[in-house]
Amino acid sequence: MANIKSAKKRVLVTQTKTAINRSRKTEVKGLIKKFEMALEAGNTEEAKTLLHDVESTIDKATSKGVFKKETASRKVGRLHRRLNTLQ
Repeated sequence: MANIKSAKKRVLVTQTKTAINRSRKTEVKGLIKKFEMALEAGNTEEAKTLLHDVESTIDKATSKGVFKKETASRKVGRLHRRLNTLQ
């Protein structure tokens, strides 16, 4: 454990930011699962609206530094590809 006051503060800040980033990642994963379930059910209209939500959430997470730009682009591209194969 850190002894210096500023180092203790950095530990707390890091823990807080880690928790926030983890919750954002979990939110994205949950939305992706809903999207995939809609695709498996054959509900393309719902999948389209969910894809818009997923894409928006991924973009927000990217702007906050949770995902790198290339990772976000790859995730969105794969989801678009999955939707297009079923149409």
